[in-house]
Amino acid sequence: MTTPEPSVPPGPVPPPGCPAHGMSPDALRRLYGAEAEADPQALYEVLRKEHGQVAPVLLHGDLPAWLVLGHRENLEVMRSPSRFSNNSRLWSMFQQGRVGQDSPLLPIVGWQPICVFADGADHERLRSAVRDGLEQFDRRGIRRYVIRYTNQLVDSFAATGQADLIGDFAEKLPMLVMTQLFGMPEEYGPRLVDAALDLMKGSETALASNELVADTLRTLAERKKAKPGHDFTTWLIGHEADLTDDEVMEHLRLVLVAANETTVNLIANTLRMVLTDRRFRANLAGGHMTLPDALEQVLWDEPPLSVITGRWATGDTVLGGKQISKGDMLLLGLAAGNVDPEIRPDLQKPLMGNRAHLAFSSGPHECPGQDIGRAIADTGIDTLLARLPDLQLGVSEGELRCSATWLSQRLESLPVRFTPPGSTGGGGKESVNFASTMPGPLPATVPAPVPDASPAGQPKERPVAKSWRSLFHRGG
Repeated sequence: MTTPEPSVPPGPVPPPGCPAHGMSPDALRRLYGAEAEADPQALYEVLRKEHGQVAPVLLHGDLPAWLVLGHRENLEVMRSPSRFSNNSRLWSMFQQGRVGQDSPLLPIVGWQPICVFADGADHERLRSAVRDGLEQFDRRGIRRYVIRYTNQLVDSFAATGQADLIGDFAEKLPMLVMTQLFGMPEEYGPRLVDAALDLMKGSETALASNELVADTLRTLAERKKAKPGHDFTTWLIGHEADLTDDEVMEHLRLVLVAANETTVNLIANTLRMVLTDRRFRANLAGGHMTLPDALEQVLWDEPPLSVITGRWATGDTVLGGKQISKGDMLLLGLAAGNVDPEIRPDLQKPLMGNRAHLAFSSGPHECPGQDIGRAIADTGIDTLLARLPDLQLGVSEGELRCSATWLSQRLESLPVRFTPPGSTGGGGKESVNFASTMPGPLPATVPAPVPDASPAGQPKERPVAKSWRSLFHRGG
């Protein structure tokens, strides 16, 4: 992992209780810890009520930051790189020496030689390599991988008549697809899933998980140099942007972790909506909502990432009526901005066809892989529902539980029941040997994850449509 490189020598460490934003730490709300993670959306609304569209908050280690809550204010930050830079070395907390080397923030905000932390011409050089690499993949080809792996996953539990669509499906599918696009063996998927989830949590083992991912990708890049293939890794290495070895590895890590986290959450949240939301089901039955429409509604209501880091004030400025000081960190509140009362006074109103949400950011740093994420989620869910047309929730809706970190909220499990199909899909037989140049085991093991809590209670029957797939596609 590349550690932060402050642009000036670190100064003396301020004493505990140093005021932030002109306020005592005791007067500021924390974005981490049990209270904040119990109900992030409720916390955002409390902050909006107390401070307006831009709120002072504390991160791990009680480090100060600004959380941008307004939709308009988020777009202002995203689209104004001259005022709000992506260069984390500008952060005053780095320059003051207040970020410890063991901080769980480092894997996320520690400067790295990637497009996420660059501006201007350097950003365009790095981003062009990523963008061109992702655009080389034909969407129909990606969908073939998704169908193949979805069928494999469904085959693994279909005979039992029950499954947890988070652990058995949503958490596995995106990484399996990405291993193919990267040119690595699919058996790497499970361990990389664990590591990616762990480092996004900001847990005590986040640094070790980050090192596992980095070491794996560094080894992959070295072997692709010796034996190129038709994959994203080889494309980055040979791109005209002439990326360094560190830049190649870091962009592989960026795409892998970001694609996995966001797509897992998008699949999980869409499946939950399909199984529990009566408004949603009514729209489907009426033939007015297709699966792509459903995905966009979820991207509004439950974006895969609630918060993203990555903006630092280049000088003293004003945002949402708040005085922002040079070197302050701004967190982009995607979930809060998407429910801003100024743009969505009625949260029950469907937003079919409206892509003005913040889920994939905006401006120069808008997510270049969003169409791949949509393709994985859309095709995976469509294939799953075609295989299991009488899918129904296996517990009461009230028993579903979510867990949250400072960056995202995740559905812990989604138990379902269905009639075991008479035969398997047989969709997992054909294999594209992108992984032939990456043999061997992973370089290390992932820290043991904390087991998810299983929902209590007996499964309860719920009336569902005869065929989910027919409902999804009646609108066209």
